[in-house]
Amino acid sequence: MNIDGINEEDRIREAIKDKTWNEQMTTDSWAVFKIMSELVDGFETLARIGPCVSIFGSARTQPDHPYYRLAEEIAYLLTKKGFGVITGGGPGIMEAANKGAHFANGKSVGLNIDLPHEQRPNPFIDQDKFINFNHFFVRKVMFMKYSQGYIVLPGGFGTMDELFEAITLIQTHKLVRFPIVLVVKDYWLGLINWVKERMITENKINPEDMDIFKVVDTAEDAVGVIEEFYKKYDLKPNF
Repeated sequence: MNIDGINEEDRIREAIKDKTWNEQMTTDSWAVFKIMSELVDGFETLARIGPCVSIFGSARTQPDHPYYRLAEEIAYLLTKKGFGVITGGGPGIMEAANKGAHFANGKSVGLNIDLPHEQRPNPFIDQDKFINFNHFFVRKVMFMKYSQGYIVLPGGFGTMDELFEAITLIQTHKLVRFPIVLVVKDYWLGLINWVKERMITENKINPEDMDIFKVVDTAEDAVGVIEEFYKKYDLKPNF
């Protein structure tokens, strides 16, 4: 397998190769500066975006797929309720969500990630609200810090990563208990049943942890969960 023209075995050999102290420190120091730069850029760009909801889902979803149209509708309705929309900035569900926010004349934020395939910025992101990241974990900091809710449509490993990051931070009280909404019940049913049958049964999580998220089928219900949650709060940006 080749990534960016580099053989995978060569990448493994490079990763495990012994390095001198000077080589290691030089590499790590530059990595720290790059990470700091991404954090600062993210904080400065997102500091005044106001209340936003992150929408997660597969980059592989095509524009003619029902999930794409569902994400677009959710974003459109959210924006009409006064929320901005944050996505991973790429194609698929991300593009659909940015598109919905764009055509509703709302805030459309894109947190893009440099990848060798699949990821490319979509054209519906506000230019002053677009950031490009090299590090997934820095990007996730921005999702968690600047969102007041999370709506998760069908996706793959990346979507699961973002979903469980939010659930874990809420479960461990590192993040305010903002609403998490899973959309398309049939897609999530197998995972939810496994969590109940294995994690809860084997005492890996508490039964009440299942209350951290809601599962719905329609755009109206997804937006309704967010709207209902904030009826009793004077909503302010999360910083």
